[in-house]
Amino acid sequence: MIHEILPVGPLQCNCSVIGDETTHEAMVIDPGDDIEDVLGLISKHNLQVKQIVITHAHIDHVGGAMKLRAATGAPILLNQNDQALLKMLDLQAQWVGMRSPGKVEIEASLGQADTLTAGTLSASVLHTPGHTEGSICIYFPAEKKLIAGDTLFAGSIGRTDLPGGSFDKIIQSLHGTVLALPDDTVVVPGHGPLTTIGEERESNPFLK
Repeated sequence: MIHEILPVGPLQCNCSVIGDETTHEAMVIDPGDDIEDVLGLISKHNLQVKQIVITHAHIDHVGGAMKLRAATGAPILLNQNDQALLKMLDLQAQWVGMRSPGKVEIEASLGQADTLTAGTLSASVLHTPGHTEGSICIYFPAEKKLIAGDTLFAGSIGRTDLPGGSFDKIIQSLHGTVLALPDDTVVVPGHGPLTTIGEERESNPFLK
């Protein structure tokens, strides 16, 4: 697996460029900004982007998706429960002091147990509402790797005080879905350093 993690934009969202070393098919997860840098990584590994996957519709995760689609032709995929947030990007831009990316159009919705592939790589979609209604995590079972969006961080969890957020739902998603994964699963959060399921199960104060 080719996996490059690039912190993008003013909020340093972790954008993942994931590719199959044999076929060079790829997916990009959460291209929030700095698309020229993302395209540089795609070019470096000679990748063909098959899909643009968004873990949730906050501007720092979806802001560069249309630019990336224009450059690669790849479809944008997002859980449909975040459509309302997607229509609020102008307002979201004001909240964080970013420029609005304009309208973002989704080709298809991703839901629980859907499968994403790039060459021989295969990932399961986990619907994990709480940070937003449509939050998803992307789990690569063969590589034991979880792209967690803003559901789980090293030592913390996603905030739930924004529109569509629910503390009860995020705790339910974490205990019912995320913590069911093996302890040695590497977690790539939406922001900040990598961690593992085991580390968070043991030391994350929100998961006690």
